[in-house]
Amino acid sequence: MISEIEQYQKAKFLGKKEIRLAQTAMLRSHLLYARENSTAYKSVLSRKGLDIERMELEHLSLLPLTEKKDIESAPDSFLAVERHKIADIVLSSGTTGKPLPIFYTGQDLKRLAYNEAQAFAGCGIQAGDTALLTCTMDRCFVAGLAYFLGLRELGATVIRNGHGVIESHAEMIRTLRPTVIVGVPTFLKKLALSMNRTDSHLPAAGVRKIICIGEPLRGRRFELLGIGEELEELWGAKVYSTYASSETITTFCECTAQRGGHLLPELAVIEIVDDHGEVLPPGETGEIVLTPLAVEGMPLIRYKTGDISFMEESPCGCGRFSPRLGPILGRKNHLMKVKGTSFYPQAVFDVLENSGAVSNYYIEVFHESELSDRLVVHAATEDPSFTRLMLEDLLVAKLRVKPEVLMESDEIIKRKVFMPRSRKPVRFFDGRKEYVRHS
Repeated sequence: MISEIEQYQKAKFLGKKEIRLAQTAMLRSHLLYARENSTAYKSVLSRKGLDIERMELEHLSLLPLTEKKDIESAPDSFLAVERHKIADIVLSSGTTGKPLPIFYTGQDLKRLAYNEAQAFAGCGIQAGDTALLTCTMDRCFVAGLAYFLGLRELGATVIRNGHGVIESHAEMIRTLRPTVIVGVPTFLKKLALSMNRTDSHLPAAGVRKIICIGEPLRGRRFELLGIGEELEELWGAKVYSTYASSETITTFCECTAQRGGHLLPELAVIEIVDDHGEVLPPGETGEIVLTPLAVEGMPLIRYKTGDISFMEESPCGCGRFSPRLGPILGRKNHLMKVKGTSFYPQAVFDVLENSGAVSNYYIEVFHESELSDRLVVHAATEDPSFTRLMLEDLLVAKLRVKPEVLMESDEIIKRKVFMPRSRKPVRFFDGRKEYVRHS
């Protein structure tokens, strides 16, 4: 598997025609491997009339989509190796709330390291950098492990401080002087604000790059959201967005041009599909579907991530011709329709982040009628002059609907947003699921 990646690892710097040829060869190899070793795909890929050895990229849409619930119902049927070859088990969140096991072999971990190393290199990280990881490596969570392996593959030094408290990270920054920080944007903003109260000039700390995970950093036109602008100002550093899927062992990270997350053509085929599963052209918004290449443990085909974005195929300023994934605009099942207007939670978050007065927040959505949801915004502010009516006016101006707004204390909102079992802040609570289950 790794030898295949090495054979095509320069594909991202080739022209579109050469990238297509490389991807086609790797896709055929991937499908043949899945047919021979994965019970879940054997019958699908063995059906009469399907000639895998002649399959082109556009033929991929002839194959069925794979959903998370398919893996949940029979995870072992997707396993393509004997149990003794499994090196690591990752737990991904399942649709039923039960953790979903994803099996990685030793070769898959090498692939993971290569994936992250290439992603970090694209945004200018190199040997000689020191990176502070503010994300956990425990509880079978893959992100922290992936970042560690990728940074070490590059030759960078890693500070594995994990999911620690603010003062712990602040001390690491003061004493160990990292040049790169990896973490969730809202946490890194709080870390910066805390350090600014004790450290006279935070940019002097030497942090040059901030790799943001878990929360959107950019809007539909690649513009920095409010949280991104604040981070750059507070740290005096450039911020980069990265997106990944643990099920597919695939990462899309911004390069120095900061115009979308680059696909590594030797690692995956990406499709954007509509609600009916039809493949959309570049620039059209839909659900991200990934077919990871050269995976040994659980080789998936056309995996529906549930995330909404679009694909950008214009040449990138960094010199690459490989496709790029746009910002994550929301989760497919999070789409709300309020009084005839449809939007994702991120549209609400953008208003709150850019308000200049909201210090903390979360939103709830409930079933109101067959034609409309009810949206409730919970917000905290440290500005006594900022009123509920002022926030309502901001939301109406951007969303074209008027949600219910509740102003609450920062402490109350923190208890809701930062839950003990969660790996990152939870700001969207969907009460519509309760309606469906009990109706």
